[in-house]
Amino acid sequence: MDTAKKIAAGPPTAAIDFGISNIDVVVRQQGRLKTWSEPYRADPEPASVGALLAAGGVALDGLAWLAVTGGRHRVLPGWIGGTAVHKVDEVQAIGRGGQALLGLEGAARDELLLVASCGSGTALIAAQGDRFAHVSGSAVGGGTLLGLARLILGTVDPLEIEMLSAAGDRNQVDLSLADVITGPIGTLPADATAVNFGRLGRPRLQELPQRPDLAAALVNLVAQTIALIAINAARAQGCRRTVLVGHLLDLASFCQVIEQVGTYYAAELTRVESPGYATALGALLLAEAGL
Repeated sequence: MDTAKKIAAGPPTAAIDFGISNIDVVVRQQGRLKTWSEPYRADPEPASVGALLAAGGVALDGLAWLAVTGGRHRVLPGWIGGTAVHKVDEVQAIGRGGQALLGLEGAARDELLLVASCGSGTALIAAQGDRFAHVSGSAVGGGTLLGLARLILGTVDPLEIEMLSAAGDRNQVDLSLADVITGPIGTLPADATAVNFGRLGRPRLQELPQRPDLAAALVNLVAQTIALIAINAARAQGCRRTVLVGHLLDLASFCQVIEQVGTYYAAELTRVESPGYATALGALLLAEAGL
């Protein structure tokens, strides 16, 4: 019996990614994957692990083993009750998860790929085969979006931020190239952003923009920063493709800006299904491969 059939026929296995905004769980049971998320509450501890799994109807003591990654996963013991805990390096988990969600398996994994993990911060991982390396990143990410949204919009609810952003006009807050140099520059059209939040710094500003316009400008600021760093890192590493993962991709307004920036710079920024579970999935696959 090959490895895939043994895994499918055996007891369930699971992986948990302890992010500082979301905790993501992936369970493989009878060859099928089940995923769910919980908001971050506290550092991982043995008692909380059982509760996380129980939230998805999975018993910790029924697992063949558990893989953990992200955050402070290293504080967990090697065993919780009778279940072995495999600790997986987060950089490797991100890279492997990005490959898997893009459908790169077998010989296809030899492609040099940049995986942009858009979580609370942003990590950029070069992935090729079984080699994964952190090559760049940014402290700007989903945590930045929520932190500034609290100050600017009075909310940290991602759904409310998304709703406001969809209804807003960022150019009521940002300065465009048309405002600054009266036209396009290079491959950038006249309505491309020249200065994030620049309109608010003008001395003759009569009144603050509305909340939807501020939300649109805030999402634009975070998404543009991530997209540009990812594009530059991919080109520096010689990666033809970049796959974006992480829960920021759950926001349609964020994805729209990413796509727009990719178009401006003729860069292949690829989105995938279930991007928020990439790191947990990568941990699961790496643990399976190592057993």
